[in-house]
Amino acid sequence: MKTRGMAVFKQQNVDDFYEIGEELGSGQFAIVKRCIEKSTGVQYAAKFIKKRQSRASRRGVKKEEIEREVDILQQLQHNNIVSLHDVYENRTDVVLILELVSGGELFDFLAQKESLSEEEATRFMKQILDGVQYLHSKRIVHFDLKPENIMLLDRNVSLPRIKIIDFGLAHKIEAGADFKNIFGTPEFVAPEIVNYEPLGLEADMWSIGVITYILLSGASPFLGDTKQETLGNISAMDYEFDEELFSNTSELAKCFISQLLEKDTRKRMTIQDALNHHWIKSFDYMEEDSTGPEDEKKVEQLKTTRLKEYTIQSHFSMPQNNTYANFERFAHVVEDVSLMETGLSEVAGARHTLQGDVEALLSIYNDKEAWYKEESETARKQLSQVRYEFRKVEATRRLLQEDMKSIDASLESISGKYSQRQHQLDGLRQELNSELQWMQEVMSSLHPEGASGSIHSSSLNTNVKQALKELLHQSCRRELCPEAKQPLTESG
Repeated sequence: MKTRGMAVFKQQNVDDFYEIGEELGSGQFAIVKRCIEKSTGVQYAAKFIKKRQSRASRRGVKKEEIEREVDILQQLQHNNIVSLHDVYENRTDVVLILELVSGGELFDFLAQKESLSEEEATRFMKQILDGVQYLHSKRIVHFDLKPENIMLLDRNVSLPRIKIIDFGLAHKIEAGADFKNIFGTPEFVAPEIVNYEPLGLEADMWSIGVITYILLSGASPFLGDTKQETLGNISAMDYEFDEELFSNTSELAKCFISQLLEKDTRKRMTIQDALNHHWIKSFDYMEEDSTGPEDEKKVEQLKTTRLKEYTIQSHFSMPQNNTYANFERFAHVVEDVSLMETGLSEVAGARHTLQGDVEALLSIYNDKEAWYKEESETARKQLSQVRYEFRKVEATRRLLQEDMKSIDASLESISGKYSQRQHQLDGLRQELNSELQWMQEVMSSLHPEGASGSIHSSSLNTNVKQALKELLHQSCRRELCPEAKQPLTESG
């Protein structure tokens, strides 16, 4: 069992408790069938409401709307309002077990009569007003009062009892609440619904005025060729009491209608004002009119003929108990437009803020661009200077490389000459040694005896050697040094 607020949904199979019979009527998303409770044998009406399966879908009724209808019905217990007996739920439907109202629509019943007097009309209107008074005492607004939703419990009695049905659009509205919506049946909706203004109990009173107008004339006061024209007539208050249609209608009745079809909700009659209106109360005390029976019957026959034509036309133009579905779509459109307007205002504010941010960014960008240009010019100059210095260094490097090559060549030349002189020196040493040896031998042969002679010979040899060495060194310096200095001087 599922509970939401006061709404209780039984999860059992309804077929286990009720025997489902023939279809009694259907709407856009609901089918009503006769059923019998198996435990008691009492007959009821089972209303199968198709649940909407997803938020994106337009088929079916939203679960929260069904729960709201059930919650309202569970609060109601009145002779002129259909009563709720039980509620079941399955995967696809919610099934309301309602009081069986088998007498048909009020207008169908009246259209079949040969005559209709204002007195009879007020008796039925009084019952409607009693039911609406009970609703309004609980701050509940029906929002879809129309002939199709005013039924008879049993037509086979002298004064059938009225039953108000179909609370699919009903809402409980606390005083001072700002409730707006666009729904209902165009022919019977109040101007504040058409103009998307705050709604209250007054909307039902307007619908009662339209119902009374049709009941007494057989014509609809605002009905146009199209739904748009009908809504335009309502908003413009474009109606009148046609002389032909209301020639035999009392001024009190027309006053009653005029005070209900009042665009200003503050001036429109309340339910208590309507119950106390002289037209409703007058027939309780009025004695029989002196008009002859033949004349009365003729006038009343015309009235019922027009009413019959209206009921036939309304049945052919609109499915039974079918709320104008496009109104729901239009309500969503109005909400979407309102959200879009709010969104556009936010976008406009965001655009203004964004424009300021863009201007600030442009200013920063311009400053940065100028700074980058200045830095770029400085860097370009510095880079040009670096390139110039690099070219100078590169030229110097090339000169140094050439000098190094020259030095290497000079060193190689010197090295070759040094090796050549070394070989020459070695040859001279050998020759000198040979000469010295020869001279020693000569000296030995010249002084062969005596120690003093030996000493003298040794001293002479030493002097000779020293002189020869000096001579050799001088010869080397003359041959080597000038040639070694020449390349160094040229490279330097």
